Amino acid sequence: MNSNKSIQTLLRFSCFLFSFTLMFNTSDAQFLLNSDSAFKAGAPNSGRLWGYAFGDYYYKAHADTSNRGGSNQYTGIPKNRSEFQFRRIYLGYDYNISQKFAVELLLAAEDNVIQGNSAPSGDLLSDGKLTFYIKLANIRWKNIWKGTDLVVGQLSTPAFPLLSEKIWGYRSVERTIADIRRTPSFDLGASLQGVFDAKGNYGYNIMVGNGTGAKPEGDNFKWFYADVFAKFLDKRLIFDLYADYERLTWVNGFHHARNMVKGYVAYTTPAFTAGVEAFINQGKNDVVGVNGVVKDTLNARAAGISAYVHGNIVKDKLGYFARFDSYNPDTKYDNAMYTKYTGFTSNYEPNNKEQFITAGLDFTPIKNVHFMPNVWYNKYMSNTAVSNNSYDLVYRMSFYFVFGK
Repeated sequence: MNSNKSIQTLLRFSCFLFSFTLMFNTSDAQFLLNSDSAFKAGAPNSGRLWGYAFGDYYYKAHADTSNRGGSNQYTGIPKNRSEFQFRRIYLGYDYNISQKFAVELLLAAEDNVIQGNSAPSGDLLSDGKLTFYIKLANIRWKNIWKGTDLVVGQLSTPAFPLLSEKIWGYRSVERTIADIRRTPSFDLGASLQGVFDAKGNYGYNIMVGNGTGAKPEGDNFKWFYADVFAKFLDKRLIFDLYADYERLTWVNGFHHARNMVKGYVAYTTPAFTAGVEAFINQGKNDVVGVNGVVKDTLNARAAGISAYVHGNIVKDKLGYFARFDSYNPDTKYDNAMYTKYTGFTSNYEPNNKEQFITAGLDFTPIKNVHFMPNVWYNKYMSNTAVSNNSYDLVYRMSFYFVFGK
C-alpha cells in the first residue's frame, strides 16, 4: 500500500508538470522548463525543474554498544557494517506566476535508515524502499510592502535553512547542529521575509507554523519563529540571532513548553569560510528525574555549540572542511539526586553529552559534482553517576550532484 502511495505521488507530480506545459505552445513549454536566466530575472510564466542528491559508501569502524545518539543516522548500526546509501534526493519545481507571485514545490526522500533490527521509519516504506514526500509547497507574494515578501504554505523555517546552513555549505556531509537537535527545517504556516535596506545587509524572517513539519496538526498549539541578521564588510561578516517558542501541552497547573535562542557568526570569502553557531534550548517541565519510586517533573536546559572551517586548496577543484560540535542535553542535570532522566519531547534524550567531529576533502571535477572522502565521529559521555563513555566512528566516501541550478 505504501509503495502504491509513493508511485501515485510521483505520477501526480509528473502529470502536474506535463499538464502545466500543455497550457502553452511548444516553444513556451521549452521556455518554462529550461530558461533559468529568465526565471532568476522574475519573468512571468517562467519556471525551472531542478534537483540534487547526495549519499555515501560508508564503513562503520566502531559502534557504541549502548546505541546512543537517537538523532544520529548511524545509531544502532553494528560495527564493521558497510553500505552504499542515499541520504537525500530532491526533485523541485519553481515557477513565477507573475512578477509579484511565485510558487515552490519540492519532493524529498531523506536519510532515514533501518537502525539495528528495528522497523523502517521516516521516508522508508514497509519493504525498506526509499520514497518521496512533499517537503515544500508554497506561494510567495513578493514585495507585499517594500522589501518584504509574504510566504504561505509548507516552507523553510527561519531556524537555519535560509542562512547558516547555506554558509556551512556541507549539508551533504552533515546537518547543522540545530538541525541534528530537531529544530524544524520546514513547517506548514505563514512567514514574512524582508530586508531593511536596498543592499540586503540587514533583514528579518518571522513565521508561525503548526510545528509538525509535513504531518497534519495534532493540537491547537503553534510554533513561533523569529530571525534577524546583519552583514558587514561587503557581506563577508555575518551575524544572526534566532529564537522560537512552542507550547506543548495546556493543562491546569502544568505548563509544558520549549524555546530556543541561537546565535551565529561567520566570516566568508571565496577562498575561506569560518563559522560558529551556538544555542540554548529551554524545556519547561520537559524531563522527569527518576530515583527509585521518586519521579519529579523538572525544567531542562540543553546547550550546543558548533565551529567549522572550509576553504580551497586548488580553486574550483579541491577543497577541505572540518567541524567540531559539543552538545549537552541538560546543563542542570543532577546525578546526585536522580539516577536518570526521561524526556517528554520526542528525540530528546537527556542522559548523554555528545561531541561530534567531521573532516574531509572536497574534489570537484566539474561544477555541481562533488566527491568527498571524510570521517564521521560522535562521542557519548554519560550524564549519570555511572560512567559510560563510548563512540561511533564511520569512514565515508560521499558524493553530491546538482542539476537544474
